[in-house]
Amino acid sequence: MPNQHLTNTRFRSLDLSPALVKGLDDLGFDYCTPIQAKTLPLALAGKDVAGQAQTGTGKTAAFLLATMHHLMRHTEAPPPEAEHTDPRAIILAPTRELAIQIERDAEALGKHTGLRTGLAYGGTGYESQRRRLEEGVDILIGTPGRTIDYFKQKVFSLRRIEVVVLDEADRMFDLGFIADLRFLLRRMPPPGQRLNLMFSATLSFRVHELAYEHMNSPAEVSIEPEQVTADRVEQVLYHVAINEKIPLLLGLLRQVDKQRVLIFVNTKRVAEIVGRYLGGNGMEAAVLSGDIPQKKRQRLLERFTAGELTALVATDVAARGLHIPDVAMVVNFDLPQDAEDYVHRIGRTARAGAAGLAVSLACEEYVYSLPEIEQYIGQPIPTAPIEDDFLVTPSPPEPRRPSEKPGGHGRNPRSRRSGGRRGQPQRSDDAQSHTAAAGDANPAPAAADSEAAPARPKRRRRPRRKSEPSTPAK
Repeated sequence: MPNQHLTNTRFRSLDLSPALVKGLDDLGFDYCTPIQAKTLPLALAGKDVAGQAQTGTGKTAAFLLATMHHLMRHTEAPPPEAEHTDPRAIILAPTRELAIQIERDAEALGKHTGLRTGLAYGGTGYESQRRRLEEGVDILIGTPGRTIDYFKQKVFSLRRIEVVVLDEADRMFDLGFIADLRFLLRRMPPPGQRLNLMFSATLSFRVHELAYEHMNSPAEVSIEPEQVTADRVEQVLYHVAINEKIPLLLGLLRQVDKQRVLIFVNTKRVAEIVGRYLGGNGMEAAVLSGDIPQKKRQRLLERFTAGELTALVATDVAARGLHIPDVAMVVNFDLPQDAEDYVHRIGRTARAGAAGLAVSLACEEYVYSLPEIEQYIGQPIPTAPIEDDFLVTPSPPEPRRPSEKPGGHGRNPRSRRSGGRRGQPQRSDDAQSHTAAAGDANPAPAAADSEAAPARPKRRRRPRRKSEPSTPAK
């Protein structure tokens, strides 16, 4: 990491457990980031912390180190009513992907501590997660819903909790998890008997309210609150017509040939169209949306992280909490309709002090979000002209797989009108109609082919059943 984005505070200068220092040495971490330098001394001294920092600045390492240090320094006997297998710390995250990432970081940092971690998240692994928790863990990392599920089944109790961490607290509100959080927090020891750490991209009024309701007079730490976006993200905006979005995207991807690129769209339908165009133009790409099964989603993220995939087309399910190293460019194929989502999307690049590029395509459908985004980030996004060599004539999209339903998931009422027989890709006379479909949420049916599909026969109506006479016929 570039030194200008670190502080002069070394981890060795803090009162960290030797086992944690050894783990940091294994990972090559020597100096603290600003959020770590400000929060760790407070948390290591047993002070509650409510921290605000930009995404990708080391928040996860900050609360993991504080949590593990506390557990290693405080080895008190459990209450008589608690089981020795009950967790001593709980870390709650709003999404499955974030919970998985936190657990991976915990395994790496706590390699020499002997502390056991366990996951609880929905979508997959119900029995394996349950068995792991029944065997006993020191640190439970999970999403609120699955955690409550296991708690109500008495897989574990919360009587032993010594440390509580709430990550992405503002996102908890956005996703409607606040009632679940309060359910869990009220079943733990009182705030004065535990260490409470809360981290959030924004410390809004409702986040403050949660902090003072369930924390013990937390110290508030903010890192560069006036600068919403990371300073090493170069932002560029192109004003583009809908039918030019695919050609421009292909041209941009050629500029960063074989480097890792995240492409954000607003709907899963557009994500599938963009993914098929990338595949049809010789690029290794995959689509990540909310209703993709959890196991497949994890495999896609692993392949993208390993460099097997050049591009990942995603809805906002991937906009938060994922640490994917070396993402060279983030492309907002669709401008987000929520200004905060813009910040979280572009925060997937320039992680931990690295440089990155964030490109946004402002078409006539989503350009209306631009003023709100620029007001939120406190600056206009620099606009660049579209160079002629940036517009690439696309090859036809990759055909839809026979098992893939139109729209990717569920039945699409337009499928039979937009391209012939079910299971065949939509066809058109030129690439322009395809690119319009990629940007248009409700595209018109494609132009007719020379070989049109046969007309559907009209459904024959069943004759009405005659009612039985009340008296037998003579």
